[in-house]
Amino acid sequence: MKNRLLSLDVLRGLTIMLMTVVNNPGDWGHVYAPLLHAEWHGYTPTDLVFPTFLLIVGVSVVLAMPHKRWNSDTLLKIAIRTLRIFCLGWFLFFFSKIQLPGLEGPTLLLGRLAIMAILAWALFSEYEKKYQFYVAVGTFLLMILLAFGGFDAYETVRIPGVLQRIAMVYGLIAVLYLRTSWQVQAVVGVTVLLLYWGLMTLIPVPGVGQANLEKGTNLAAWLDYTLLPGHLWASAKTWDPEGILSTLPALGTGIAGLLTGTLLRTPSLTGPQKARYLLLAGLGGIVLGSVWHIVFPINKALWTSSYVLVAAGWALVVLSGLYYWIDVKGSKGWTLPFVVFGVNPMLVFFFSGIIPRILSAIPVHTNGKSVSLQHYLYSDLLAPQFSNPMNASLAWALLYLAFWGLIVWVLYRKGVVVKV
Repeated sequence: MKNRLLSLDVLRGLTIMLMTVVNNPGDWGHVYAPLLHAEWHGYTPTDLVFPTFLLIVGVSVVLAMPHKRWNSDTLLKIAIRTLRIFCLGWFLFFFSKIQLPGLEGPTLLLGRLAIMAILAWALFSEYEKKYQFYVAVGTFLLMILLAFGGFDAYETVRIPGVLQRIAMVYGLIAVLYLRTSWQVQAVVGVTVLLLYWGLMTLIPVPGVGQANLEKGTNLAAWLDYTLLPGHLWASAKTWDPEGILSTLPALGTGIAGLLTGTLLRTPSLTGPQKARYLLLAGLGGIVLGSVWHIVFPINKALWTSSYVLVAAGWALVVLSGLYYWIDVKGSKGWTLPFVVFGVNPMLVFFFSGIIPRILSAIPVHTNGKSVSLQHYLYSDLLAPQFSNPMNASLAWALLYLAFWGLIVWVLYRKGVVVKV
């Protein structure tokens, strides 16, 4: 396909595969440490997944808009895509909270699925762009109304999230890319990282006292709880890992993707030179981030500036190897399993989040009790086959990945690419 880079599709596919595995263990109480996020400061391989995807978003902006056309049609496309991604993210959180008068159990689930199908049809049908925009704005405003309109069913629905952060970063860096040079983008990237460092370490926290980086008492947590009370991450309730203030350094991750994309599109550089510069940039990011960690700890939940550098660094190191191996040396025969995931990432992310919600809503009667289909499939059928619960939990995640692998392989063979 036009403007596609095979190594980037492979990295995107690898990222979405890892995201699927880490988000869907059989039992959250039994997960191998590398597949969990760091408790607070520091990082694990799992903490590198989301920022890698966000960096890829930045690279894709450059590849998708090589001519930098600043016009109403381009801006409309950016706005539509931003709103669609926002709405997808919100629908993941709204889905299980939808209440329909007179419906419960399986009929309520069918009603929720029907609403999802209608919204999907309205949001993603191909018709005149201005009407696509109106539908996206309408859906966005409807969810805002439900969340903040005093409706009991939605008073605790989460507002921030992974797709919401992707939408924000995509919309902002797409405009930044169209209107500025790579030098200005680099300055903006450095500025937001330094600004966030200053805000988080110098500004006193209202009602708490001195600036700090602890759970629930830092400036980012205060802002989340002040502006979005009741609408935050259920595991914390007083702060959100994809919160408002931490979206600022996340822009730095997206800008790193813009600079990477610009490097990859530089015609004066040879393939080996590009791979070398990617590797050097990646190693530089890891070193600088590790040094910055001394005074501003690497922390995924806070998306600290040091975390931005280290995560982008590792992503660039991997991309440099893939780019050299695949696009320079032409080693492509092994890439298909990753490519099939890489060309339909939003489809996998969204529906791999919806399916567990559906399985959890379907009751199964077994051994004299009623459990969810999700519980029955894992606890009654799969887990007893393993003596080690950690292996059972991992096996469920890998089987779920294989399930999605079959779906995206069929879509790839049929040439179906779901665009958001």
